[in-house]
Amino acid sequence: MEAKAKLKNCPLSARKMRIVIDNIRGKNVEEALNILRFTKREASDWAEKVLISAIANWENKLDMAHSAEDYDLYVKTALVDEGSILKRFRPVPHGRAHRIRKRQNHLTLIVENRKELDSDNSETENE
Repeated sequence: MEAKAKLKNCPLSARKMRIVIDNIRGKNVEEALNILRFTKREASDWAEKVLISAIANWENKLDMAHSAEDYDLYVKTALVDEGSILKRFRPVPHGRAHRIRKRQNHLTLIVENRKELDSDNSETENE
């Protein structure tokens, strides 16, 4: 079973976010959290919050009956898309203006478990 978390309009360019996200794609959730905690980029702070949210979403899907640590969660999909661009102007000499583009991105993380979930049917069959 999988769970998804999204962050929209993050005030960071998609290129900078992709550098961090490429490091955690396909990794275990615990390993991914450690990578994000010890990465010195601003994108890692945003990505860590989204990953924690995805883990919480996975646990809430099961009504808190299962813990994420027991089922070997991993980052199945990690997407970074470009968001809208805020266009501003900065004055430069000779009465001209240069455009400044403040870029944003959308981050989507999907986590999934590698181990099978225990169902009530399999427990009764084993007894």
